[in-house]
Order: sequence, then structure tokens, then C-alpha cells
Amino acid sequence: MEHIKRILSYTRRAVDDYGMIREGEKIAVGISGGKDSLTLLCALAELRRFYPNKFELCAITIDMGFADEMDFSGVRALCESLDVPYHIVPTEIYKIIFEVRKEASPCSLCAKMRRGALHKAAKELGCTAVALGHHFDDVVDTFMLNLFFEGRLGCFSPVTYLSRMDITLIRPMIYMPEKDVRYFAQKAELPVIKSPCPADGNTERAEMNKLLLELERNNKGLRYRIFGAIQRGEIDGFKPCGRMTGTKNYEETEESSQ
Repeated sequence: MEHIKRILSYTRRAVDDYGMIREGEKIAVGISGGKDSLTLLCALAELRRFYPNKFELCAITIDMGFADEMDFSGVRALCESLDVPYHIVPTEIYKIIFEVRKEASPCSLCAKMRRGALHKAAKELGCTAVALGHHFDDVVDTFMLNLFFEGRLGCFSPVTYLSRMDITLIRPMIYMPEKDVRYFAQKAELPVIKSPCPADGNTERAEMNKLLLELERNNKGLRYRIFGAIQRGEIDGFKPCGRMTGTKNYEETEESSQ
């Protein structure tokens, strides 16, 4: 696949810096159908070809049961071309959140339910790790959201071991800027599915992203300085340590690994 080299470079560096992949790992890639998760799938499928620690891949989509049924045929075709088994897990998350509970602020509960369904499906498939498509911009946005709205210094971790599920979450795209994800998705003509979620684009995260874009206009490199501060401060496991042995140093609960 053309245009993969830059994406692969970011991915391998993160995997190496944080020892994300152990020998014999079976990794489930969480696929929403968006550009981030599809880019992650392509990067890991390419990395699988030559990475010294051999690993298996599968892909899992949590179908939330939106009123407008989503077409995952393009995603399935991509998985077949990459020789990655693809699993769609039907749920009633949309119905529970928007019709039964009628949540005014649905994002937190939705994320929790999707994570639970993904982790359960991965475990049932015999996976030892779940790969999530959070990129460089997501790291900075999350850190700033926690600072602004919760008054704390925190972020999701590059590697998170969920002791209750005995499964590890990895985020191999943490060095990858969103602009590079967008460029790759466009050039590779990935089968991106537009989210039908009513809350899409109307979240605190979207507003924070807009704020940071505005600040960057007069402060070039702002996101990189914030990211550097997160690493130097060793916040939530962000100190690179090259854990090639894959020992489970970062242990969190499912609820705290947002």
C-alpha cells in the first residue's frame, strides 16, 4: 500500500518506545469505521510483516444499532485485503442511551459501554491486547480537557493493563499527528464511514480541538510543546521506556482508562 511509510514510522516508534507488542500477542483492533481506526489497522497490518515480536491481528467493530444502519462492507473488504479477520458485534447501545435513558450528555456513558463491549468481544476471541486509534492530537486534547474541566494533570496511557479483564490496551498512534492520518486516509482511499451519532462534532473535545487550533495560529508548535511536557512530566505512563519484554507496568481500571 502506497503512502504507508510515514504512518508506519510513527507507529513503530511508539510500539518500540512503550514496548506495546509482546511475542505471540493477539491484538484486536477496535474499528469504528472512522479514519483513525482504519489507519491504525493498515499500520499494524504492515508492521506485522516484519516486526521482531511476531503477533496476530483481528478487527472488531461494535455496531451500536443506530437507526440509520451503517454499511461496513467497505471495511470488510479492506480487512480481507489485509488478511485480517473481521468481526462485527451487534449491540443496542444507541437505543439504551438515546431512546431508553434519553441522555442529554451521552458521550461518557456511550464510551464506557462501547469499551466494555469491545473488551468482552476481544477476550472471547482469545485476544491479549486491544489496539485503539488515539493519535497525537487526541493525547494533547485529552490532557487539556482534563486540565480545563477537571482541574487535574492526566491523560489516557500509551499502555494500560486491565487486571479485571486480563487484557492490555495499546495506543500505537500517539506520535501520529491527525493531519498525517487524514492525508493517509485520503491517499489510500480508505472506506471511511461517516458517524451517524447525533452528538458527533458537538462535544467538549471538538471545542477543545478548535481552541487549540486557534492558539496554534500564533503559537507554532504548541501541541508539540504540550506533548513534550506530558512526556517529561511522566504523566500517566508517558515516559518512553522501551518495554520490549511487555511487562505489565501500567495497571488501571476500565473506568480510568478513557
